[in-house]
Amino acid sequence: MGCTESKQISGDVENAKKIRKPKPWKHSEPITRAKLAPIRDEFWDTAPHYGGQKEIWDALRAAAEAELILAQAIIDSAGVIVQNDDLTICYDERGAKYELPKYVLSEPINLIRDDC
Repeated sequence: MGCTESKQISGDVENAKKIRKPKPWKHSEPITRAKLAPIRDEFWDTAPHYGGQKEIWDALRAAAEAELILAQAIIDSAGVIVQNDDLTICYDERGAKYELPKYVLSEPINLIRDDC
């Protein structure tokens, strides 16, 4: 039985989880990209102070801001363990938990397009 258990752990099934964009969400009020950007920046600037490794936070930010294929590569290479396939809950190899709000992972459905 010990061999079976160690095989599962070394297989890193969780690490191989395919990521996806979060389900559509709505901000409390319509918002522009210009107003969403500082909210996102504030999260990324303060998140490392709540625990975890700065390198993992940096990888999560890069993944959140990338296309899915690149995001998957970033997550895999950083050793991030994905619990929720939309990246809202992840862990590092030491077991530290990283919770990401949807507003840093995708745009709301009530985003006001500020096209020029």
